[in-house]
Amino acid sequence: MNKMDFITGEIIAVDKPLGWTSFDAVKRIRGSIQRRLNVKKFKVGHAGTLDPLATGVLLICTGRATRDIERLQNGTKEYIATIRLGATTPSFDLETEVDETFPYEHINEEMVRKVLPEFTGHIMQVPPVYSAVKIDGKRAYKYARKGKDVELKAKPLVIEEIELMSASIPEIKVRIVCSKGTYIRALTRDLGHALGSGAHLTALCRTRVGDFRLDDCMSIDEAVRNISECELSFPPDFKLSPEE
Repeated sequence: MNKMDFITGEIIAVDKPLGWTSFDAVKRIRGSIQRRLNVKKFKVGHAGTLDPLATGVLLICTGRATRDIERLQNGTKEYIATIRLGATTPSFDLETEVDETFPYEHINEEMVRKVLPEFTGHIMQVPPVYSAVKIDGKRAYKYARKGKDVELKAKPLVIEEIELMSASIPEIKVRIVCSKGTYIRALTRDLGHALGSGAHLTALCRTRVGDFRLDDCMSIDEAVRNISECELSFPPDFKLSPEE
């Protein structure tokens, strides 16, 4: 049976389910730890938000390991994105309905392979309006969902690799290795423009965060079971407080 020391801190890698927010996953893990330790409060956080319609690697930190969140967030990310060419949505994914269609018959696999390298290296990217970027202290998506126009500034980021995994036009699948702060939905928008069309995400999976890969991840249910069945370990200076 595995030992787990939630106070000193554990980094629990889970495969976030489709439709869950990152906070939903944290809440489920935190509740399991609180029940196991029989406490009403316990510090748990995550390193790097995933949209509800994305799945994959989500790192959940407990106790003193929450101090490592910033370091973990700075780790290189890898994603597998499924992209539909020829149509856009306001959110650049399936959260919102298609708002405009574009021709895509002129696009072929060779054209996609030729365009992709334009998005590697140090680039500037304008985040999607449906994002958690703050404007005057308020999340951009809150303005967007009320139909209000917002203007976001371009931010620098690094895309190390883009690989075309498959092309069945109008659908393509792309692997992306990138830095913190990259919005794959915005990359999808920009790729559509570069191809003389429109585009939106139909699926997104984060397959790596730093040294943590999807194969290392547990399902939420597996993580909860491990928490309930593990052998508890505590640091020598253990004294549980509400702040832990």
